[in-house]
Amino acid sequence: MVALETVVLFRHLGERDLGALRRIVREKQFSSGQEIFREGASGDGMYAVKSGLVEISTGSAAAKRVPLSEVKEGEIFGEMAVVENQPRSANAIAAVDTVVWFIPRADMLQLLDKSPALSLSLLQEISRRLRQFNKHYISEVVQAERMSVIGRFTNSIIHDLKNPLSVIGMATELLSAPDIAADKRERATQYIRDQTERINDLITDVLEFTRGSAAPMPLIPLSYSAFVLPVIEELRHDARVKEVQIEFENQPPSRELRLNPRRLRRVFYNLIHNATDAMPEGGKIIIRFVMGRTDVTTEIEDSGPGIAPEITDNLFKAFATHGKANGTGLGLSISKKIIEDHGGRIWARNEPKRGAIFAFALPL
Repeated sequence: MVALETVVLFRHLGERDLGALRRIVREKQFSSGQEIFREGASGDGMYAVKSGLVEISTGSAAAKRVPLSEVKEGEIFGEMAVVENQPRSANAIAAVDTVVWFIPRADMLQLLDKSPALSLSLLQEISRRLRQFNKHYISEVVQAERMSVIGRFTNSIIHDLKNPLSVIGMATELLSAPDIAADKRERATQYIRDQTERINDLITDVLEFTRGSAAPMPLIPLSYSAFVLPVIEELRHDARVKEVQIEFENQPPSRELRLNPRRLRRVFYNLIHNATDAMPEGGKIIIRFVMGRTDVTTEIEDSGPGIAPEITDNLFKAFATHGKANGTGLGLSISKKIIEDHGGRIWARNEPKRGAIFAFALPL
């Protein structure tokens, strides 16, 4: 139990103002669980807790009320009713047996008019409450966004895993056939090896992304055409299932580049899978190569609707996505890092009456 002069709002008042305050306050008692005021009720005054505890919540039905804060002994609540003369914006309920001081709005306004110290104290308390509420609200929003990101991240990983698992499943069925030819058996076995390696690569990429790994990426000299052709042949199988054709406008150059095959393959997977996702009714992907004096540019163009203007500026940022039920933009973020680790650059553009074009340049 606290004295009136120790209440946070009144502790700086002089004896004259405290005397005036004592003449207008009314003491009220509430048992545990009893409603002090209800959301939407008339804002007829403010309260200070003498003893006990008050819970502030929102929601009209008792079973659906959302707690916002607790008001302890020596603290005030309901003060916005004095300032705004509006209906209550929340519920106040005695959490335990509680005694409060009630100050009618009209009396409080008269006291504020006569006491600049009380007016300043009320303004400071309201400011403190607003800051406290904003901090709480921002914390709740950040937590909700984190959970949303985790959900989208999980959906994206599941989405990326479904394709190789589907291929493994079909290859396993083929291997279980009693009269399978030796060449088909070997092909199915190779499919399983390739897709298992693909899953392992995906998991490695995700772990590196989440850990923020800065480990150097080893690069080896390799013919670009010898690298690209088998990767695209493997991707054609996935694209064919979605009625998407992959075509070369020109053949990849046989120039030797310094590459990390495992990581660079991930870039092709990400860009081509994004292209097929953008064409749910089927379509065409065209791959072209441009030899420059210092680099080789690879362009991947689809016949889809193009890049949405809403996402253009954030295209290669993690978790930036648009118009996809499954996807977080993580694939493009990883692709950007892989290309930059090769000493190259990656970008995207739209062309009139054409789909999206993603391009990356690798140094000679």
